[in-house]
This record gives sequence, C-alpha cells and structure tokens, in this order.
Amino acid sequence: MSPKKQKLKVDLVIPVYNESEVVGQTYADICRVVDALPYDFKFIYVDDGSNDGTVDTLRKIADDDPRISLLQLSRNFGHQAALTAGMDASRGDLMISMDADGQHPPEMLPQMIKLIQQGFDIVQAQRMENNRSISIKKVTSNFFYWLINKISGTQVLQGAADFRALSRNALNGLRSMHEYHRFLRGMISWMGYNSVILPYHEPARLAGVSKYSPGKMIRLASDAIFSFSLAPLYIGLSSGLAFFVLAIAQLAYVLILWLTGRTERVVAGWSSLMGVLLIASGIIMILLGFIGVYVGYIFQEVKRRPIYLLKGKLPDDGE
Repeated sequence: MSPKKQKLKVDLVIPVYNESEVVGQTYADICRVVDALPYDFKFIYVDDGSNDGTVDTLRKIADDDPRISLLQLSRNFGHQAALTAGMDASRGDLMISMDADGQHPPEMLPQMIKLIQQGFDIVQAQRMENNRSISIKKVTSNFFYWLINKISGTQVLQGAADFRALSRNALNGLRSMHEYHRFLRGMISWMGYNSVILPYHEPARLAGVSKYSPGKMIRLASDAIFSFSLAPLYIGLSSGLAFFVLAIAQLAYVLILWLTGRTERVVAGWSSLMGVLLIASGIIMILLGFIGVYVGYIFQEVKRRPIYLLKGKLPDDGE
C-alpha cells in the first residue's frame, strides 16, 4: 500500500499594527477562501508593537482556531521587519505574505498556490491603478520606482506589493540575507528566481488609515536607494571631476592672458569667486553627506543587532 500523500502546507504571514478594527473581518474573509481549498493552512500573525486591541482580538480568534500563531514584537520595528519575523517562523512548503487591512484580496490565494505548484518560485502581485487621478503619493511613488530602476542593477516592479507567494527554495534564499536595512521588494528581485507577475486591483481599506506615514515611506525609499545603489557617491565624484576640469580651464585662461600681455583683463571678481566657492563647498558637503549615510549603514550592519525582537508568541512552543 502506497503511503498517503500529505497535504501541501501553506503558511500565511500577516503583519499587523493597530488593526483592531479590521483584523477580525479580514480573518473571516481569508477563511471563506482557504476553508474550501485542499491544503493545510497556517496563519502566522506578526504584531508589530500594536497599542490598541489588535492582540486581544487575535488571541480570541486563536482560541477557536488552532491554525493561528501569533508573534509579538517587543516594539514597532516596521513593516519589513515584521514580514521578516513571519518568514523566519514559516515552516510550510510555501509562504504567502499579505496585509491585514483588506487591500490584498484573498480570492487570489488559490491562483498563487497553483502557480507555485506549476514551478514558479515567486508569485508577485502587482497593484494596478483603479483610476487615473493624480495624487502626491502616486507621483512620488512613480518617481521612486523610476529612480531606483535607473540607478541600481536590480529592477523593482512598479506597483509591486508585499503580497506575494514564495516557494520553500525562494524563502530559504531570502532568509539567508541578514541585512539590517531591508527593502524586501528589491531583495526578492535581486535573487533572480523564476517568477511570475499577478496583477490585481486593490480594494479600499475596510477601516482605519494606512500605517505608512510620509516619514516611514521616506525611510523605506532611503533604505532602497542606499542598499541597492552607489549612484549617490558617483554623483558626488562626477561633480568633483567637473569642477576640477573647470578649474584647469580657468587656470589656462588666466595663463594665456599673462603670456599675451593682457593682464588688464585679469580682474579679481568677488561675486564670481564667491559663487565658485559656494557651489564647490555645496558639492563637497553633499558628497560628505552621502559618504556619511553609507558609513552609518555600515556601522549599523557591523553591530549585527537583530532585525527584530520577540516579546512573546502564541502558542508557546518553547523555541
């Protein structure tokens, strides 16, 4: 008699931060989809330092559903760190990450799983625009993706969300990357595993507001640029070379005037001198700033601090 074939084990990694208004509803929406699928699902919720009733709601849900595990981070480490914690806890055959705000439709889960079963290592969901209205967030997002794809050797898909499926092979590859400043979209693109794009239209949030404040988005963009490109240093170097060429041209011009006896045209201009000094000093300061950022990143990496710290887990398996 042949051994009974085991069900495919699928881990859902769901980071949460102050989502008490929606986490129960999104859990029910996910269950309506996954309960009809012939797979062994596990829900890995990662609480990123919530200070509302999110954890209490998840504990109540976990009392009735043994598939749920909850990781509590000691403080708010950020979305990328919370995703990393969930990925580290995943033991399934494949892992799917999604948000708990209702903007990642669970109806896509069956298709994502089938694509992994067909041999893809990465199924990346791509957010499509529902309208053509222009907003500051959309303009800055488009500029960021244009910039990162121009200056880095890694192409990051515009509209790529942290809604994706990873095979065990791809997940192990991602888990081997321990860098402190994490831009998962770029890291996953950099790995180069066999991938497929799955477009979707993003529904509105069920409740609440986005937890990605302008400051957090700027920090994420900074992590992406300084982690995946040396272009800022090359910009400073190019500017320095340009001014070096201009200085040689100026010296050559003055020398010609002296050799030809037209010294009356050699007039010390205060405004031009100050202009050159200010521009050159500005470029030097910018370059030093870029170098300082890279040195700061290196400093944080060499300290080897953990990406996140756990305060507790449910159920407590003793690990």
